[in-house]
Amino acid sequence: MAGTRTDGTAGPGAVRPEARSVVLDAAARLLSSRGVDAVTTRAVAQEAGVQAPTLYRLFGDKDGLLDALAERVMATYVAATASAAADEEREGGDPVADLRSAWDAHVAFGLAHPDLYALLTARALPRPSAATAAGVDVLRRRLHRLAVAGRLRVDERRALLMVHAAGSGTVLALRGRPAGTGDEGLPDAMFAAVAAQVLDDAPAAVAAPGAPAVAFATTVPTLPGLTEAERGLLTEWLDRSARAAPEG
Repeated sequence: MAGTRTDGTAGPGAVRPEARSVVLDAAARLLSSRGVDAVTTRAVAQEAGVQAPTLYRLFGDKDGLLDALAERVMATYVAATASAAADEEREGGDPVADLRSAWDAHVAFGLAHPDLYALLTARALPRPSAATAAGVDVLRRRLHRLAVAGRLRVDERRALLMVHAAGSGTVLALRGRPAGTGDEGLPDAMFAAVAAQVLDDAPAAVAAPGAPAVAFATTVPTLPGLTEAERGLLTEWLDRSARAAPEG
């Protein structure tokens, strides 16, 4: 019987279960210390103490390795943000303050992992990864809380697109820029800019014209006595009203 090999395999064509984690840990160290260009199959194999064929069996090629690495880091981050969002929902705090905290956390994550963030953004163009999609869903939940509270001046879909694009753009704009370049205030300025277009800070009695339609739209799925077609039509009308409302 073949013994376990030092290159991470347990026989011809087999790979030890822990080999994947060992390789991803090695790739993460190289990425952190030397940048994405240093994450070659040869360098990662040497860092992990495995043979190159092990990497190919696990990930296919360098792109597959980078995808797996980005997905693992993103999944860990999204799990933490999802837990925070669940706590916020239970505590029933200010949804605007919670969104701002999430914005700050997102920017901090992106700047702490600039190369991985760029990879995640590029890979998301044709179709987002599972972790990226889960992260967008967490943002969707936060915006839904704002809609229920009557604090959105645009429909939820538009708000999601605007906040997500602004957050990603902020990180990519700051990526790789040294401190002291005068851009330290960009995250604050970008949040203020997108908030002015998306959020309604007025009390409910004097809310922006589109806010009532957005808030009412959140109740449509639970309204009794309506068919699915009627729910769809009502949602369409409310979304159209929210988009057509003049800015407050």
